[in-house]
Order: sequence, then C-alpha cells, then structure tokens
Amino acid sequence: MHWKDGEPSLDTVRDVVDALKQAGLTPGVVFDANVGYKVSDRYMRDTALALHLGLPKNRVMVAPKGVPADPYVLQVAKDYDATIVTNDRFRDWAEDYADVMNAKDPVRGGYKNGKLWLSLDRKAAVGKQ
Repeated sequence: MHWKDGEPSLDTVRDVVDALKQAGLTPGVVFDANVGYKVSDRYMRDTALALHLGLPKNRVMVAPKGVPADPYVLQVAKDYDATIVTNDRFRDWAEDYADVMNAKDPVRGGYKNGKLWLSLDRKAAVGKQ
C-alpha cells in the first residue's frame, strides 16, 4: 500500500493485483485491520476491499483487530505454497515461519518513474524498462 510516494493507497494494491493477473497469476491480499482507517475514515471489511481491488471476496482477508497481518500472510503462503509479494522482511516472524521464509524468495516491487515494477523473475522484472 505504501509503494507509491510512501502514502497508503488501495490504488497501489490494485496496480499490483492487476500486474499479477496480467502475468497469469492468481493474487490474494491480506490486510491489517486498520487498512480502512489508512485509506478512508472507517473500518473496511474484506468485501469492500475485494470490490475495489477487482478480486473475489475469498481472495481478500482483513486480519482481526489487534492482530498483525504478518502471521496470516505467512500462514496463507504456507497453506497454498504461494509466493509473497512484499518489501517486508518479516524479521519478527522469521523463526516461527522459517519454512515459509526459506521456501521462496518474495516478489519485491515499487514504482520507478511513475511505473510499477515487480521482481517476478530475478532475470527480468515485470514493468522494468
């Protein structure tokens, strides 16, 4: 959410979701409970977020209030053998989820010259020119 100009935005997440879809992948998103307050003025449920992101409701999760999303992200990655898209290093969770952390390198990303880039392949990143 913070990849573009450091400001939280669902549009940034939507850009990533769209890029993953274009790459033939099936994205899912896990948010902290405060996502709505970061991008709006209220709590937001997974249904509203899914609608904004163009995803089915079952591919969007909002962590319970007071619980960080990180363990959910790591558990979902483990359960579905999924690759995580993040610039987070999950240092606080590395020991508990060592198997997930060592299984696959996360996809990193950001914006360069106003364009999204993702390291979907270490040899050729999507969007990089």
